[in-house]
Amino acid sequence: MNNHGLLLTVLAAAIALSACGGDKEARNDRETVGSTSNQSSSAHDGGDAGTGREVIIGEELGSDTSSDRASATSGGRSTQAYFGDTHVHTGWSADAGMDGAILSPEDAYRFATGEQVKSNTGLEAKLSRPYDWFMITDHSDGMGVINELVAGNPEMMSDPTLKRWNEALNSGDEKQAADAKSELIVLQSEGKLPKAVMDPKWMKSAWEKTVDAAEKFYKPGEFTTFIAYEWTVNADGGDNLHRNVIFRDDASKTRSLLPLTTFETQDPEKLWAWMKAYEDKTGGRVLAIPHNGNMSNGRMFEEKRFDGSPMTKEWAEMRARYEPLYEVTQIKGQSESHPSLSPEDEFADWDLWDRGNLILKPKPPGSFKYEYWRPALKAGMRLEDELGTNPFQYGANAGTDTHTGLSTADDDNFFGKFKTLEPSNKTRWDFPLLSGPTDTYMGWEMAASGITGVWATENTREAIWDAMMRKETFATTGPRMTVRFFGGFDFSKGDAEGDIAAAGYEKGVPMGGKLKTDKGGKRIKFLVAAMKDPEGANLDRIQIVKGWVDGNGDTHEKVYNVKWSGNRKMDGQGHIQHVGNTVDFETAEYANDIGDAQLVAYFEDKEFNPSHKAVYYVRVLQIPTPRWTLYDKVRNKIEMDKKVPMVQQERAFSSPIWYTP
Repeated sequence: MNNHGLLLTVLAAAIALSACGGDKEARNDRETVGSTSNQSSSAHDGGDAGTGREVIIGEELGSDTSSDRASATSGGRSTQAYFGDTHVHTGWSADAGMDGAILSPEDAYRFATGEQVKSNTGLEAKLSRPYDWFMITDHSDGMGVINELVAGNPEMMSDPTLKRWNEALNSGDEKQAADAKSELIVLQSEGKLPKAVMDPKWMKSAWEKTVDAAEKFYKPGEFTTFIAYEWTVNADGGDNLHRNVIFRDDASKTRSLLPLTTFETQDPEKLWAWMKAYEDKTGGRVLAIPHNGNMSNGRMFEEKRFDGSPMTKEWAEMRARYEPLYEVTQIKGQSESHPSLSPEDEFADWDLWDRGNLILKPKPPGSFKYEYWRPALKAGMRLEDELGTNPFQYGANAGTDTHTGLSTADDDNFFGKFKTLEPSNKTRWDFPLLSGPTDTYMGWEMAASGITGVWATENTREAIWDAMMRKETFATTGPRMTVRFFGGFDFSKGDAEGDIAAAGYEKGVPMGGKLKTDKGGKRIKFLVAAMKDPEGANLDRIQIVKGWVDGNGDTHEKVYNVKWSGNRKMDGQGHIQHVGNTVDFETAEYANDIGDAQLVAYFEDKEFNPSHKAVYYVRVLQIPTPRWTLYDKVRNKIEMDKKVPMVQQERAFSSPIWYTP
């Protein structure tokens, strides 16, 4: 097994972070899906896997460029998989700055493009691979406040709370700073922030500089930036209803505006109205990505309007128009589904943050089903009959939600969520991350997740934004594995043996697409392909998750194993045995001698009922690999509590394909 290389150089603290990450047998060679390969010779989907005809869905990404992304061409239409982060905070976000973060948007962009920068704690940090696209989503609430607070602005120092925070931030005591940050989050969620924090005059300069930084680093065709911000609703004391607001436009349309804050409104419907007003006035385009529903205490997908009144057709149409994607995974856990909601899903129990909302206010009974993506996808189809529009037709998105300015989704290069949880804190696993009146999330509960892949025609703002809007996206927990997914009625097994992109676009729809009843009474069929991260672990399996609404209006779900590595057999219940585990707990290394580099499948839903609405998405799982906690344990030579997970199965999710009779 080869070394993974120096993904992070920590000079200031002389911490060795040259951790191993498995084989790189494919780093310097093109990897293809659908070509003859001794690693993908089994055909669990019922067809032949090897044909000698290649379907390129991913390509080696070197350390010097991100432009060599693999393409799949169909009838003149070329789409490429570009990777980026939709959720990044710098020291200009109030909570990040309160925790001691000092990096600026320019620092974050330099890091994302592959430059080496100093972290907030003075460590040298560098990505092994730059991103293709990136954005800064600093909180609009309190934007521009933190620098004034640290500097002791006289107007702010007249408020006793702000004066106390100033003293904490300048004390050099990380615990005091972390406590001040937690207090700020609680007060913001309760609508009790000091008035000086809510004055919009602090925002104007910070926003203009944020826009200018995005323009400075935008290099069409090479590195794409987006002008964006986070609208941070913590309703009713911490119920997380945050949205990242992302513009398709440049500074000529965005520099003069002031982002919407929750000081003005906490109602998402009014955010959509603000977005529409922006589009009507400027001719521009804007979308929003809701995130972290797992901490909304049942409010993210509640079946009523924010004020408690009944849903309306207009409400559903506005939500569907302005919110195409949903954040399935990030540092604060996952929002795919919950094991209590999906008891038959053996892989539903992962990265759970399910003990309360953002300030750890306990969850009301029955709240889980209104927090997670999968039940929302099912509920949306049911609500469509009532409202005329599916309000929860969300594609897949992932972001880091880092509050350090450093977007690090690789476990062996993980810089944590806040400055106090950077690698310089050798016991960060046991350091409080978020605290509330009844509970605390500890550092070890952070997930080094995630990033979004988009299938776009080119690396530009317009092309990538358009791909997000049409939901031709996939989310991963961090690895740059590549996922293709097409649905239609006319696919054959042979289509999975050739150019699946050509067949997919010609005969069906890609991820994010919609299908109507086939007049010939055919069953719905899918083509799906996945390729490992060229610098990461092999793949365990491909699954298709199905949700549907029956004739009585009841919703159901089922998980199908459609392709897997090795010679494992499926039992009568559709299950296959575990792929195995090569992780060495003493060295934080693993071997790629299990799993496959690529998996391709043709899947026909033999239980398809043409009279039932249905939704399908792909989930891809890697073989087990070390979690960031194991890397910390080994490099710092420390012991951790037995409850701390050391191994994980990273995964990816496609945007769904919907079927409507």
